[in-house]
Amino acid sequence: MNKCDYEGCKSIGEKISRLSPEGFLVSTGKKAYSFREAYRRFHYCTKHHDELMRTVWNRVRSDEDKNDDHVAPTAI
Repeated sequence: MNKCDYEGCKSIGEKISRLSPEGFLVSTGKKAYSFREAYRRFHYCTKHHDELMRTVWNRVRSDEDKNDDHVAPTAI
């Protein structure tokens, strides 16, 4: 079983996500024909997965400037 990809965490990463620890989708850099192939997979413990999801959805809902180069998780 994989460990949690959250920096400093030593727990088992039982949750699989396409969101990086920074809350962005990260391309695999390979030619991909589907969402499953296009983005890297990360493993998280339940605590850090829930924390990451809260952070992402708070950022999506906020009125802050969203003119960066990252693909929003809701764009797919």
